[in-house]
Amino acid sequence: MDRQTAEIMLVEDDPNDLELTLRVLRKVTAKDNVFVVRDGAEALSVLFPDSPPRPEGPHVPKMILLDLKLPKVDGLEVLRRIKSDERTKRIPTVVLTSSREERDLLRSYELGVNSYIVKPVQFDEYEKTVSDLGLYWLQRNTVPT
Repeated sequence: MDRQTAEIMLVEDDPNDLELTLRVLRKVTAKDNVFVVRDGAEALSVLFPDSPPRPEGPHVPKMILLDLKLPKVDGLEVLRRIKSDERTKRIPTVVLTSSREERDLLRSYELGVNSYIVKPVQFDEYEKTVSDLGLYWLQRNTVPT
């Protein structure tokens, strides 16, 4: 997937959650609509390529699905950077995590998350949740250009 044309950036390190999420998103969106990064450092380097500078420039997706428990740089730090930068703060960012911890929920909203979803355990419920997310944020929600 060409990161410059993807509408969704999926930041997920768990291979099982990644595969399941991709399978569902590809049912409700265009097949090549998702750009995957597997850790927080990679997410930051794609969103903010100026540190160090990259010739391909920044990637500004229509939405970000962000796990919290990530290697290298955790999801809360990625969220903090996204919501504190003029170039990215308006990108709808949805935390999709297994964390039910109140402190993660509170901190996410303090940092400006648009939605916080705990990953359902049951396959059917997970599929419906991710499908609803994709439909809402990509087809129903309106964001400034």
